[in-house]
Amino acid sequence: MTQNPAPITQNPSLLLVIDVGNTDATFGLFDGEKLLHNFRIKSLKDENYVYFEYRFRQYFLENNLRFSDITKVVLSSVVPPLTPVFKSLIINLFGIEPIVVNAHIFPALSVSIDNPDEIGSDLVANAVAAFTKYQRNCVVVDFGTALTFTIVSAEGKVLGVSIAPGLRTAVKALFSNTAQLPEVPLELPNSVLGKNSVHAIQAGILWGYEGLVKNMIHKIRAELGGDCIAIATGGLSSIISTLKEEFVEVNRELTLEGLRIIGEESH
Repeated sequence: MTQNPAPITQNPSLLLVIDVGNTDATFGLFDGEKLLHNFRIKSLKDENYVYFEYRFRQYFLENNLRFSDITKVVLSSVVPPLTPVFKSLIINLFGIEPIVVNAHIFPALSVSIDNPDEIGSDLVANAVAAFTKYQRNCVVVDFGTALTFTIVSAEGKVLGVSIAPGLRTAVKALFSNTAQLPEVPLELPNSVLGKNSVHAIQAGILWGYEGLVKNMIHKIRAELGGDCIAIATGGLSSIISTLKEEFVEVNRELTLEGLRIIGEESH
């Protein structure tokens, strides 16, 4: 999905943030705190440098953007084979060494898990955005290829992470083992009593995940003494509409905002 581009002033100084995930690579162009452009392409692991360069050049050309407009780039990647591809792309197109996100990139945030380097850089960005905005106990629920829960304390510590298969991943798991199941749109049905194959899968997965998310948030709050807000992000964060009341904010661009903050704090 592409956000309608906002007008750009002459001779801008823009920050480009890139979030390379297992399904999509998402890009955001910021002028200060304002997100001017947002686009995504499939993060196809079998594609080479030329594919990603072509898509970059195509988007910049279609939106009257110049590579010289970009003065800083922040890169988050949870796909190791694609990390060097995007680093080379950034250096060649923009002449900039990217800021590569890791668990130690943001001094105000510490990662209190057994091995901090295991945490995904996208989850670091989520934690940075949530902590910077709220500075209280919170859990960021990211509805992506994986369904992740990143718990951050009011003091700026990542206390832990929980991970489950994402919604699309769960549906695909059914297809890979069951030849007769049809394609299923991710739409929340009115009833949990499935009357056909599509309805049955929608009921089982979507209503089942509603219970999963509510139960996880409840247990996380209990471990933190009841004081914990919840924030939703990710491309599928609005699919289960009945979860809206659980969150103080549903923000699909939270990861990009976290990368922006990291970029602004990095010199």
